[in-house]
Amino acid sequence: MKRFRLALILLPFLVSVSCTDRNDSIFIESESMESLGGWVIDQQSIAAMGSSYIMAHGMGIPVADASTCVNSAEGGSYHLWVRTRDWTRRWGREESAGRFQIYVNGRPSRKIFGTENEEWHWQYGGKVRLKKGENTLALHDLTGFNGRCDAIYLTQDRDSVPSEDMEDMRQIPEVKDAPEEYDLVVVGGGIAGCCAAVSAARLGCKVALINNRPVLGGNNSSEVRVGLSGLIMQEPYPELGNLLDELGGVGHWTKFEAERDPESERSRQILEILERHPEKIIHNAGPETNYEDGKKLALIQAEPGITLFLSTHVDEVESDGDRISAVIGHNIVSGERTRFRGRLFADCTGDGDVGFLAGADYRIGRESREETGEVQAPEKADSMVMGTSVQWYADDMGTETSFPECPWALEFNEESYRPIIHGEWDWETGMDRNQIKEIEYIRDYALRAVFGNWDYIKNRSSRKDEFKNHSLQWVAYIGGKRESRRLMGDVILCEQDLAEGRKYDDASFTATWGMDLHFPKKIKGFDGEPFLSYCKVKKHKPYAVPYRCLYSRNIENLFMAGRNISVTHAALGSVRVMRTGGMMGEVVGMAASICKEHNALPRDVYEKHLKELKNLMEKGVGERGF
Repeated sequence: MKRFRLALILLPFLVSVSCTDRNDSIFIESESMESLGGWVIDQQSIAAMGSSYIMAHGMGIPVADASTCVNSAEGGSYHLWVRTRDWTRRWGREESAGRFQIYVNGRPSRKIFGTENEEWHWQYGGKVRLKKGENTLALHDLTGFNGRCDAIYLTQDRDSVPSEDMEDMRQIPEVKDAPEEYDLVVVGGGIAGCCAAVSAARLGCKVALINNRPVLGGNNSSEVRVGLSGLIMQEPYPELGNLLDELGGVGHWTKFEAERDPESERSRQILEILERHPEKIIHNAGPETNYEDGKKLALIQAEPGITLFLSTHVDEVESDGDRISAVIGHNIVSGERTRFRGRLFADCTGDGDVGFLAGADYRIGRESREETGEVQAPEKADSMVMGTSVQWYADDMGTETSFPECPWALEFNEESYRPIIHGEWDWETGMDRNQIKEIEYIRDYALRAVFGNWDYIKNRSSRKDEFKNHSLQWVAYIGGKRESRRLMGDVILCEQDLAEGRKYDDASFTATWGMDLHFPKKIKGFDGEPFLSYCKVKKHKPYAVPYRCLYSRNIENLFMAGRNISVTHAALGSVRVMRTGGMMGEVVGMAASICKEHNALPRDVYEKHLKELKNLMEKGVGERGF
């Protein structure tokens, strides 16, 4: 049996205390602190740094303390070490944005943390005193600007310097098996993953749905706040897409989308509702309630065939030849490790994590024009991708507000700043960077853009009086990705398929969004790395995508749904939107049920059971919301 793990993976664990006759040493993983207060868990950089960590995301207002209790067998003087980083130093900024202190039994450390090194490292904090028995330990934020902590180490031995190899610091937990084996293991709880799980469960499969965040919805969650796009209920299978109504309903339709297809009965109904209830017109980066996290959770929990595992990050795959036998995930809060065995697996992670770990064929970046013949492809292949958006908005508070100056942020002037209160999809960064390995850099650069722009608006711009009552209400700290790995299937959808309306015998879900590709936008008066984007959209008629784009060509029991399916970079511009991804999930769930019934594999569905899949797509699995 082969086993694959992400490089550099380091696992989070609960407070670990080791005692000897000579000294105590106490190791604390920050994510497992008893109370996070106002600190948040960030898991997006696990593939690069090996761990999730906690962050003080207060948008310029210090957040409430994170705290926990530790026990000391002897008490006495301890040396304090904190694993942290000065996240703005890599850009040559002398003033550190994310500063914080450690409080021990209510007394602050003399050392300010997050101030020394741009890389993750152990920063020494001097001596603190613990009493025998229970002690309180707290992280005290000083700025509200994304200070971050991975772990804390206390030792009585001054020479006991904590290792930079965190596997030396952490106690490795035993992997426990999930209570049952599943017909389908879905990894990724975005819109595609939720639809795959529900579809399969309603058709008789026993499903595990694993998501590495505490909420479902992916980019459509309250953490990222991207509206659902793409038309549903299209020919040749107009019953595909009903499930999206159950996840979000009218509240997630925008007027723009309904007006794109004004003659349909569904669009007329939507426009009538929006006319009576204009508050339901949803834009990106809106209030938290727009994204209905609770509705998604309730839908999943109502399905008796689904077992849901939240805050669980899959980092290991066990394989038997070219088939996955199990995936292993760790809880990003407790560190508990669980093995999930299954017959079939669906990679709905967006980044193609499961496929990558299993050795699936994949692609990152743009193909060359010579290779694909696509008009939109560059002359030479490259690694450019569409970027990650950090969205934000501000509100009028009715009274004058202030905002701290941010000397560590991007520098703006009268030409380059954006005098707006709502930053949407086009606040996009990282198109020339690796969206998996460099996501912390990409997200942090975007934060410097948002905070630097707002600092200029509030404190120096010629129009600052217009914004004197405005205050930042929300800035994303989980970046909204568009593109990274694409897993290769038996068919690789390309630009010509959509542009020419090519017919496939296994046509399934329909893509209606134009081939919408993003590029860095140059800003007058700004010479730094781009922080805004623009789009080029090439229209096409609604196009039914082949089922063969939804399973791996070399991992026999692996499906995929979402932005990581088998397409070229150009074709991804059309299929990547979330309503389209939801329909992919519905089809994957249907195919999984056929595999269960016939003891078959995903490719067999095309080769031997295509008529059954077409029958299921004609019927659908969702309930119409109108």
